[in-house]
Amino acid sequence: MGDGAVVRVRRHGRGDGPRLVLSNGNGFAIDGYAPFWAPLCERFDVVVFDMRNHGRNPLAASGADGHTYAQMALDLERVVRALAARLGPRPTVGVFHSMAARAAMKHAVELGFPWSALVLFDPPNVPPPGHRVHAVMDEFERRLAAWARQRPDRFADPSELARQYAATRAHATWVPGAHDLMARAVLRRDEAAGDWVLACPRELEASIYLQAMTLNLWPPPAAYGGPVKLVAADPDAPGAPGPAFANRALAEDLGYEYEAIRGAGHLLQIQEPEACRRSMLRFLADLGII
Repeated sequence: MGDGAVVRVRRHGRGDGPRLVLSNGNGFAIDGYAPFWAPLCERFDVVVFDMRNHGRNPLAASGADGHTYAQMALDLERVVRALAARLGPRPTVGVFHSMAARAAMKHAVELGFPWSALVLFDPPNVPPPGHRVHAVMDEFERRLAAWARQRPDRFADPSELARQYAATRAHATWVPGAHDLMARAVLRRDEAAGDWVLACPRELEASIYLQAMTLNLWPPPAAYGGPVKLVAADPDAPGAPGPAFANRALAEDLGYEYEAIRGAGHLLQIQEPEACRRSMLRFLADLGII
């Protein structure tokens, strides 16, 4: 990347199919989303990567100074250009969750729209102060930042983190096997200490939650320069997370193509992967991409 950070990109699926480019939410890693994207490999050229300082990527020397939405938008520009140069032109759809979705929004609005379409899964959109859901998102982001700063960051084994995921109300309903898969995706082995550590340091995770409040990013669909769909958590489900309400409000206010996945929370792609795939595929079919 521009500041020397390394982003490792992996390619799966059919090299002759339409291309899907996927990345992860804050504190997670794209390999943990395999229940959503792995079945798509039968039909698509599937390219996955972790956002900087996450998953398989080494920690960037720029540290907190480079761990920003502004830098992540620049990272997306480099990834997209490199994919086109190395793999050749192809109908290309950006499929991003949460933090990556917000970075993709910023990238498209400020740097241009290189996609055939964007599918944004539950981006944590924060409206302007005074908006009817601003307080909801302020509480959501600040609560997560406080949690991230004090969360356990070292584990004897990935199964320890998997059990924590399974015991958490927000994550308990992931599909079978997803807790272990995500735990292995977000941890790296510390050979010197003999244990496992979070790939994304908790202070960097916390910083992204707080940055969401100052992004000033509540754009109309026309600002992107191409077709966009919001696929969101269910605002009518018990205990719905803040982004469920924010995405419904964004769609109502500005006229986005929008679908809430019934009963799903913020990690909807690994809670209801089949419903999420259907929502995305309908959108791509309507656009003539598939």
